[in-house]
Amino acid sequence: MISHGKDIKVFCGNSNPKLAEDICKLMGTKLGEAEVGTFSDGEVFVSLYETVRGSDVFVVQSTCNPVNQNLMELLIMIDALKRASAGRITAVIPYYGYARQDRKAKARDPITAKLVANMLTAAGADRVLTMDLHASQIQGFFDIPVDNLAGNPIFVDYYAKKFGTECEDIVVVSPDVGSVARARAFAQKLHMNLAIVDKRRQKANQCEVMNVIGDVRGKDCILFDDMVDTGGSLCNAAQALVEVGGAKSVHACASHGVLSGPAIDRINNSVIKELALLDTIPAIDPAKSEKIKYLSVAPMFAEAIERIYQEISISKLFR
Repeated sequence: MISHGKDIKVFCGNSNPKLAEDICKLMGTKLGEAEVGTFSDGEVFVSLYETVRGSDVFVVQSTCNPVNQNLMELLIMIDALKRASAGRITAVIPYYGYARQDRKAKARDPITAKLVANMLTAAGADRVLTMDLHASQIQGFFDIPVDNLAGNPIFVDYYAKKFGTECEDIVVVSPDVGSVARARAFAQKLHMNLAIVDKRRQKANQCEVMNVIGDVRGKDCILFDDMVDTGGSLCNAAQALVEVGGAKSVHACASHGVLSGPAIDRINNSVIKELALLDTIPAIDPAKSEKIKYLSVAPMFAEAIERIYQEISISKLFR
């Protein structure tokens, strides 16, 4: 018996309306009627144009660029829903911003991943549904349930169809030591070997590639990471695979395409043949880069939302 809400409703802010519409289309429902805008001084306002009393409500909103604007939209939408007597509120955050500040890397650093978790809880969210958190321990920053979906199965399906069973000469590569566990799980599902690019970061958003650990000579490589921000790490790793490791070709994939600053130019000028991204963050204009391909996460989120509403396990989605 479903006791938390009489029906299911999906709303969205302005960060990724296309993804929200795709999710609703797959679920066979319509997007909730709401207006999310700003006053002349930049303050966010939210108006709900339909009743949510007793409903199981899902708010789809990535906290991507502009991060603070999208985060405030999400918090204010949750507050509006709470005050309108929604039965349960789930924050669906395909890309969780501020996730990279998950610990004190040096003295007097903030831990903003925890701060955002506190803000979401204080606003009135009853649970969170997200994908590929930069650090999985962020789930423990919340005192409410968190479902952290994995984009891994989407990439497994994509590359299994792309390369078929001819995987002997393909190597999955982690662009840094921190992504090894993620890359290893991906490689095991495709029965591919694993390599690691060892790098030393000198300054923020800059890195120096040092060495390639593993045999990639004469082989096709798939660089696997959770996000691409400025593209420096990814493009340097790809360059090292070719110049140092002697790789035949380099493909790349990542869950979140932040693509800030010089990222697109770097990718266009890199040795990477194709960069596959998930649409947790809105897609860029295809004219800006022929190398970037987007894969949809809407089917996975639509099924997860339906399973949460029906109160059945979502662990199937991780396989």
